[in-house]
Amino acid sequence: MAVTKVSLTLDSDLLREARERVGPRELSAYVNAALRQRLQHDRLAEFLAAADEEAGPLPEGDIEEARRWFRP
Repeated sequence: MAVTKVSLTLDSDLLREARERVGPRELSAYVNAALRQRLQHDRLAEFLAAADEEAGPLPEGDIEEARRWFRP
């Protein structure tokens, strides 16, 4: 997979914590994984919005049943 070097401006506290967790040599992989996860989240939100637009929102009873299944 092709890679591109970029310059980012990040909050100092976030950068410090990330480096403490993964070390300076793994920071790019950590940020890459976070960006990939955020993009997946955004695409899923767009899909759900389009589904709501096309078919209408889910009935509240179905939402409650799903919550019961997925609560720890």
